Amino acid sequence: MLGDVASDSILPLTSTMPMIRQPNTAWLEKLARVESVDPGEAQIFAVAAETGLTVISGDKRALCALKGISDFVEALRGKIVTLEAILIALCDRCGLDEVRRRVQTAIHCDKMVRVCFSPGNTDTLMALNSYYRSTITELDPLVLWNPRSGGSA
Repeated sequence: MLGDVASDSILPLTSTMPMIRQPNTAWLEKLARVESVDPGEAQIFAVAAETGLTVISGDKRALCALKGISDFVEALRGKIVTLEAILIALCDRCGLDEVRRRVQTAIHCDKMVRVCFSPGNTDTLMALNSYYRSTITELDPLVLWNPRSGGSA
């Protein structure tokens, strides 16, 4: 998606990351028959629910499935970070111009990024906030990580 150079540049980082441990079977069983959640995501969501880890996910289908499982809604309250939230936090921290410059190589990979950071968009932050609010509504009752407070939305 981003090319060999970008992909190769993150390889050293991946070797420093620990593997997630095997989650408790009880958490996995809650996701076993959920078609929208693939086995890898099920492991990630189960470990996060069990241990309180934060999850970064752009898979709206899987997140929509989670919103119907009350145990996950409670366990992951404020622990789900979406791409919109990451971009808002980066704009606040690094500045809009810097983030705009850096996302150009990935602008073709995601519709939301393409819309928000297109040359014709005169208010990128308004667009990002609009997408974020829409995601909050779509995923309710899941409570997302809030980019402005660093906690629950």
